[in-house]
Parts: sequence; structure tokens; C-alpha cells
Amino acid sequence: MVKNHPSSIVSPKANLASDVEIGPFCLIEDDVEIDSGTVLMSHVVIYNGARIGKRNKIFPGAVIAAVPQDLKFKDEFTEVVIGDDNTIREAVTISRATLATKKTVIGNNCLLMAYVHVAHDCVVGNNCILANGVELAGHVHLEDYTIIGGLTGVHQFTRIGRHAMVGACSKVVKDIPPYSLFSGNPIKYGGLNIIGLRRRGFSNESIISLKKAFSILYNPAYNVTQAITKIKSDLELTPVVQDVLNFIANSRRGLSK
Repeated sequence: MVKNHPSSIVSPKANLASDVEIGPFCLIEDDVEIDSGTVLMSHVVIYNGARIGKRNKIFPGAVIAAVPQDLKFKDEFTEVVIGDDNTIREAVTISRATLATKKTVIGNNCLLMAYVHVAHDCVVGNNCILANGVELAGHVHLEDYTIIGGLTGVHQFTRIGRHAMVGACSKVVKDIPPYSLFSGNPIKYGGLNIIGLRRRGFSNESIISLKKAFSILYNPAYNVTQAITKIKSDLELTPVVQDVLNFIANSRRGLSK
């Protein structure tokens, strides 16, 4: 049976697993699903459209599935989908999607530190870390293992590639390629995320191939088109290098430099 503090207001229509724990002064609306092992500590608000997976820990003051901060939104049916094993810290806000995608998505095993905001239609992959005060505008896409430092703002429709790391207090207005390090305002390329790659088991051969590719990509003698041509002609297209090229090919906002 759900462990529900008597001060909380939980709709009888909400679909909650039997071992969900709800602390004091929480609010859960009708159209909410929360799976096994998830804990709401206190003063957590879960609005209609939230689909929350297993073993998530949600800290005080978090607000999930509030309507998007989009003036075009007319209360259409949309959702927030949160996976398993996430930690959502104090005062995090995760907005419902708009009709553009219908789902705001958080993957598995992510850490969203205090005061993080995930806007409508964002997609946050697996194993991501967003430090205190990170602000994601609408339609941002973070691939797996992205790490973003505190007080960083990310422009709408921006993509950040897998295993990339963005330093604190940065301003991200263009796409960040996978495996890279960026920081600052204006943001600047700082090399590969070598420590992160080694921690996650990338081989020396993969790291060396990425170093060669990025040395061409961020050589000031080449624009992006020229750099891609040279990478394809001069280097072995290992899986990680091809991953970078695919990311660039699908970029909508252009690359951060």
C-alpha cells in the first residue's frame, strides 16, 4: 500500500505503485503514473501528464508536469516522461511538452541538482548530470552522459552530444559536439572530455582518433565544411569519429566554436 503522509493531497485516480512513498505536503493530480520504489520527500507537486518510472528520488519543492511556459499552449494533452533511478533535487521544475513533440523526456540514472529547469519538449538522455541552476530552454536535446556545470543557460533547439561536458556559467547557443569540452560566455572549445571518456572505458585508440578529428575540426584554417572534407579524406572513420560527423550532419543551429 502507498505510504502517504496524511498532509499530502493525492488523487484517488492517480496510478501509483504499491510501494511509492509520499512525504508531507505533496500534491498529486488525477492523470499521474508513478512506478515502484519512487520516493517524494515533501512539498512535491506532480501535475497531470506525469509518467514517472522506478526508484526515483524527488526532493522538496520539485514541480513536475506544470504546463509549458509557451503562450501558444492551449492545454492540449501532453506529457512528461521520466525514466528510472533519477535523483531530482530541490526546486527542480520539469515542464510538460507542447503539441510539437507531445513529450518532455528524462532518461535513466540522471542527476538534476537544485533549481534546474527543464523546459517543454526537452529530451535529456541517460546518465546525465545537470548541476545547480542549469536552465534548459524548450526543445533542447541532451544525449547520454552529458554533464553541464552550474548556472549554465542553454538556448532553445540546441543539442549537446553524448559524453560532452560544459563548464559552469556558460552560455550555450549552438550545438556542442559529442566527446568535447566547452565553457565560457561566449562559449569556447576546450578540448576533448578525456577524463570522462577514460572513466567510461573508451580505448586509447578511440581517444586518439577523436583527438585527430577534433584537431582538424577546430583548426582555424578550416571552416566546418572544409574540416569535414579533410577528416573524411585523411582519417580512418572509426565509430566515434563517424558519430561526430553524424552529429554535425544533423545539426540545426550550427556548431559552437
